[in-house]
Amino acid sequence: MTFLLLFILIANNEKKLEVRYTEVPPRIDGRIEDVWLQADSISDFVQNNPDQGAEPTERTVVYVLQDKNNLYVAFRCYGTKYQPIAQLYGLEDEVTIYIDPTGSKSNGYFFRVYASGIYHDGLIMDDGASWNWSWDGVWETKTWLNNDRFETEIKIPFKSIRYQQGVSDWGIDFERMIALCQEHDCWVERKEQEGGFRVSRLGSLTGINPQAHGYYFELYPEGFSRYDQNPGEKAKVKPSASLNFKWDITPMTTLNATVFPDFAQIESDPFTFNLSRYPVYLGELRPFFIEGSEIFRLSDLRNGDFNPLNVFYSRRIGKPVSQEPVPIISGLKLTTHNKDWNFGALGAYTDQMTDTLDSILEPRRGFGVISGRKKIHRNSNLGFLLSGTMVDQEDHNAALGLEWGYTSGSHQTMVQPAFSERYGRFGWAFNSGYSGFIGNFASSASFRVISDSFSVKDIGYVPWSGSKDFEISSGPVFRPKGSMLRRLGIQPSIGLYQTPGSDKLSYWTSLSVNPSYRNGWGNSAWGGVGQSYEADTNYMGRYIGFSTWGSGIKYNINFGAEYGYDYNYRQDFLANHYSTWFSYIYYIAGRVALTLSGNNWWECDPTGNFIEVTSVFRPKLELRINSRVSFNIYNEIVLTTPETRFTNTEFYSNRIGFLFSWNFKPKSWLYVALNDYRVDSGEGLELVDRIGAIKVRYLIYF
Repeated sequence: MTFLLLFILIANNEKKLEVRYTEVPPRIDGRIEDVWLQADSISDFVQNNPDQGAEPTERTVVYVLQDKNNLYVAFRCYGTKYQPIAQLYGLEDEVTIYIDPTGSKSNGYFFRVYASGIYHDGLIMDDGASWNWSWDGVWETKTWLNNDRFETEIKIPFKSIRYQQGVSDWGIDFERMIALCQEHDCWVERKEQEGGFRVSRLGSLTGINPQAHGYYFELYPEGFSRYDQNPGEKAKVKPSASLNFKWDITPMTTLNATVFPDFAQIESDPFTFNLSRYPVYLGELRPFFIEGSEIFRLSDLRNGDFNPLNVFYSRRIGKPVSQEPVPIISGLKLTTHNKDWNFGALGAYTDQMTDTLDSILEPRRGFGVISGRKKIHRNSNLGFLLSGTMVDQEDHNAALGLEWGYTSGSHQTMVQPAFSERYGRFGWAFNSGYSGFIGNFASSASFRVISDSFSVKDIGYVPWSGSKDFEISSGPVFRPKGSMLRRLGIQPSIGLYQTPGSDKLSYWTSLSVNPSYRNGWGNSAWGGVGQSYEADTNYMGRYIGFSTWGSGIKYNINFGAEYGYDYNYRQDFLANHYSTWFSYIYYIAGRVALTLSGNNWWECDPTGNFIEVTSVFRPKLELRINSRVSFNIYNEIVLTTPETRFTNTEFYSNRIGFLFSWNFKPKSWLYVALNDYRVDSGEGLELVDRIGAIKVRYLIYF
């Protein structure tokens, strides 16, 4: 009987909120009117930061309603001690909704609204281990601000999200951030020992009953006019158009298509100084590949240095060749979500590229991806991802990734075997990892083996063929009460690895110390040493570094430095190297952000003498007219200095750009952009390309 009562208490410990039906929808104007009085409400928030589990400094009330087509949420955030702050740039009060409308206990959505009226949304994946801020949904919100409180109303159309039909309970949580004291309050208590935020720990929104009917079509016609000027060529103006299509076949199944899409990036990928033997991984920004991206990937873990096997890397589709993206002719994608299954299929076809002599730089190529993941019982999942690309029978690349994941409390375990075939050569890989808390010790481990013949060069990103890695880390986490120190983590680690081309195991040990404070500042210090065996040389590698960061209502700052001694693949020798970085943002009148950021890389020769300093400076001015209209001017200056003779510093490259953006309707944008890129030719900076663009993207939604 005692065990039965204990089970009932645990089962009933989940927080619940009933959604009630309204015939009269609330007016979304930021003011909580009488219609909200019929709603169920909650106010039993707890602190997440800085005092985990403590009573909030300010009171917050949340109301929830629904009609046939929409979910409505209202926040009333009191500010008796800390007046709410609203500014278009800088730290300000905010509220966030987290929902899991499929009952997956792993994936969901978040909707965040700031006191100024700016809002963001995105996807949550891997039970909170991964977040995608690039997803763009159709929803409506308004905020009203007073000296002693602010109120926010939110309308989320059911057809804007994927939900499980017949499921009357959705996972849900609410969060509020108080800017002046940087306090985060949540409805569902989060404990660091249980992994912090987790989709599987959300509260329950009961009685939900979407009744939206229709075709669920979204059409995105795009018009684009581009101005190109290259050295020695006449300037060209090229108008073009594309069409993107989205059809929610059911509330759980979506079909996306794109024809001649324009995926030109308004701001190019930033300059990166790379001393390693591996290419830089770049994030995805293109809308067609973002939605459903949680399906077309193998899962990640919440903490630690576990790296999923990226047997599909969407940036391979339309990759740049000679600084120009390969044109995409068309793409088609089908995704479906439900409580137990996620499934997706993607296909794309790219055009060929030729040079001025009509030599083929990149042939026409087809891409295909199929992925599925199934929940097993409550805590496990099984998944697969099959990807491939093909030009003809001789030029092709395919890969199959499998995964098994298990979660219990804060403990997460992942196992991922994979197989590849490229040009008739087969390879395999194995990847596994663990993360969680053992008592008050944050612990993680990872083990990875990539065979010499494993290759996903044309379809994925796993450049470490022929390598072996093992790492284990465990250290205490302290949360002292009644002091300026908010959190202190101490993390010792040890590891073994084998580099491609070497038959010996290298080994290393490291230590990091990470204090953070109640005033929004924090530090990190780290260092490590170990014996490294490369293909052609052996050495005792070492590194040490620190960083400091802080934020306030009017500023954000981050700076640090690191020293290392290892192999410099850029110069092809063993040597010391140093790096420093800084970023300072100052907010003026809540509308203007002045940013100055930069990096310095100091390279030495094997005797310890400086041979070159590479410096990058990125000044940027951003102005928001309102929450929907903004423009910015940015500059990226890359300089090189021989040895340390700064009087002989020269330009390596310079990129200057301008961007005006207007979000005039949901998912509808007007862009005006200019990008001028120049590189030093030995006789000064010479034009590489100048691109001007006017782009209109319009949503037709029914």
